[in-house]
Amino acid sequence: MNASRPTTVGRTRVCPHCKATILDSAAVCPGCNHHLRFGKLALSEQRVAKSALRIEGTVRQPPDAQACEYSVVIEVRNERGEQVSRQVVGVGALQPQELRTFSLSVELLNKG
Repeated sequence: MNASRPTTVGRTRVCPHCKATILDSAAVCPGCNHHLRFGKLALSEQRVAKSALRIEGTVRQPPDAQACEYSVVIEVRNERGEQVSRQVVGVGALQPQELRTFSLSVELLNKG
């Protein structure tokens, strides 16, 4: 009998630690980095992630500017330009001379 759970490509579940929606096949949550599978099961399901996209940028508020607010929004669209998902992942404020660095990465995992 196979001890691993059968999964479907793209199937999701909720991380029991941070409550983020993650791929059912994940052995480690990409949000909180908690391990979700251990032992032989985790080793048998290890996959190599290919970094398909990584963007990083810094926003600095000039010293003579007023405080401002920001919202970090991520949107995913399919090949027809239709919105698949849209989420606000962070909000905050910048005071004069403050800065924030934002990073976005997309990793591709082969199912197999």
